Amino acid sequence: MLLDQIRSVTTAAPLFVPRMPRTGKEMSVRMTNCGPLGWVTDKTEGYRYQKSHPETGKDWPPIPDLLLDLWKTHSDFPKPPQACLVNYYEPAAKMGLHQDRDEEMFEAPVLSVSLGDTCLFRIGGENRKDPTKSLKLASGDVILLEGAARLAFHGVDRIYPATSTLLKRPGRINLTLRRVSR
Repeated sequence: MLLDQIRSVTTAAPLFVPRMPRTGKEMSVRMTNCGPLGWVTDKTEGYRYQKSHPETGKDWPPIPDLLLDLWKTHSDFPKPPQACLVNYYEPAAKMGLHQDRDEEMFEAPVLSVSLGDTCLFRIGGENRKDPTKSLKLASGDVILLEGAARLAFHGVDRIYPATSTLLKRPGRINLTLRRVSR
């Protein structure tokens, strides 16, 4: 089961609290990664991909086969993902509108998998001021951002507690598969 594989990932690479560049303000999500690269952010070095966990210094664990299978099923991209960002949202957590722009190329899609409580996901266009649409993402939902949607601003406005019994406690896990380099 995918959740068991993600629990193994978080045992090998514990969740940590990322910090915003420049201000050092804590994000409301806790996160970790799996794959050859992991996305991290902190006050001094900002947004980036790196080969090791920022707190343990250990390499990230491999991406679970079930996630690689989802990439192959839903993506026509010829190369595998290099990073899987694992975000854990507690019931009060949010993620402001942002673009996924830290990769070297934007031809590769971003594949997102939701586990646990439902969230209100918002997506717009390539400009921050473009109109947005909101939709609820439930446990098991998969979204593929590709083509023009690959650089769409998107975020999570809220979590709906007690909408799933998958996790041991209230909240949502979002798994985001990305190809980082050519």
